[in-house]
Amino acid sequence: MARKSIIIIGAGLAGLSAGCYAQINGYTSKIFEHRSKPGGVAAWWRRGDYLIDGGIHFLIAHRPGSPIYNVYREIGAVETGRFLDLTTYLRFVDEASEQTVDITADLSRLASDLRRMSPSDSEIVNRIVREAYRLKDSPLLSEMGMGSPVELRHPWDTVKKLWNMRGFFKYLLGEFSKSTAEYSRKMHSPLLRKIFENLFVPESPSWFIILILASVASGQLGLIEGGCLDFVLSIEKRYKALGGDIKYNSTVERILVEDNRAVGVRLADGSEHPADAVISAADGYSTIFKLLGGRYLNWKIMKQYGTWKLCRPTLTISFGVAREFRDDPPLNIFLLKKPFKVGSRWIDGLSLRIFNYSSRFAPRGKTVIQAMIETEWDYWSNLQENRPKYEAEKRRIAKEVIRRLEENYPCLSSQVEITDVATPYTTWRNTLNHRGSPMGWLMTSKTIMTQTPRSLPGLRNFYMAGQWVVAGGGVPTCIFSGRDVVKILCQLDRRVFKTHAP
Repeated sequence: MARKSIIIIGAGLAGLSAGCYAQINGYTSKIFEHRSKPGGVAAWWRRGDYLIDGGIHFLIAHRPGSPIYNVYREIGAVETGRFLDLTTYLRFVDEASEQTVDITADLSRLASDLRRMSPSDSEIVNRIVREAYRLKDSPLLSEMGMGSPVELRHPWDTVKKLWNMRGFFKYLLGEFSKSTAEYSRKMHSPLLRKIFENLFVPESPSWFIILILASVASGQLGLIEGGCLDFVLSIEKRYKALGGDIKYNSTVERILVEDNRAVGVRLADGSEHPADAVISAADGYSTIFKLLGGRYLNWKIMKQYGTWKLCRPTLTISFGVAREFRDDPPLNIFLLKKPFKVGSRWIDGLSLRIFNYSSRFAPRGKTVIQAMIETEWDYWSNLQENRPKYEAEKRRIAKEVIRRLEENYPCLSSQVEITDVATPYTTWRNTLNHRGSPMGWLMTSKTIMTQTPRSLPGLRNFYMAGQWVVAGGGVPTCIFSGRDVVKILCQLDRRVFKTHAP
């Protein structure tokens, strides 16, 4: 019997994952990728002697023994890379009060530091930390995102899942179901409020912040020594070793449909490629409304794409500097004494990644540092139409960022050797993600609990994977979504789903 063929659109984490599991389960797969290399938003690039990492900030469940780690291993992500423990999740520096708080694995120390900073908020601090202690050893931390997709869920599966999550209901339905912005209004200290809101995003449910604290405390957050480059290329290597085929610089222009059945794709160069099934691990907007012409919709999809908010696009400013940062954690947030303006937004905080945990990113004695600023799509999309102004604005902001960082790192400007600025338009150009969104849908209490099907109504032999079917994005959920699609195909084809090649 001929092997069933699958075309996958996009070589990001979801597409590569789908490809690996397709090959493992006896399908013949081919990935068409818009760019010249894999990874999608898990991106990297070089500037001289420096490796710029634009994607994965941290990795959850990076230690052997967890269900998520086992999936990393199945697709080859642990073969060449090395994972490092992240003992300090974030350092907050408030320039106005000159106070510093580290969000560390030591919950007792964290509680003490926060109570000292705001004695009037001691009760709230104790409650949050107490819940983090309770979740610290929960199996939920190493199984996040591993639930079955709606296409594979049976009534008994739902009952079983509800039973396993019975201890988590108080978070989903109680006070911690409120957004971090809403919950933080209880706090007396403006600084504590800012810290709580910036642990992830202000719209995220408060229980997710507790989950982050618990993950740090349990040692379930890690760093990738070689960054996105090692992580992604390891998966690409596994996919190719399994017999998979990737075509780069190959933009899909249309998903071919016959009798409401996906039968292949047409590329921008006009060539057509047939397949028995098509998986889109690409941008959801482009997939549904462009590649398929908006023909396969229902009211749920219309509501989702019409009302759900996107993760805010990011301006990423990277510097290669002739300086070491031995005492700084990899992730920092500086709450600025004096805001500055980008477009119509006032920037009152700078997120700073410091790649001081590996020699892969810079020559000896030097470091890559990277500032991240939430910004506006329309501003950069319009500005890039006038390239001189676009480039001038990038230079202006880079200089402003260095000037602000110099408040905390004296003489930094004289140590800068390379500067690289990636705008939301850069993100769109490389990934085609709608409005430059780095992680698809914004995580809220509503979106994170909404189950999005991997298929579209009325269209057979077509499936979607990636951050547009899982709110909030993230490495494990994107990888699982690719895995899930192949599980669906195996069930339809009456095959036993396999996780390892024979």
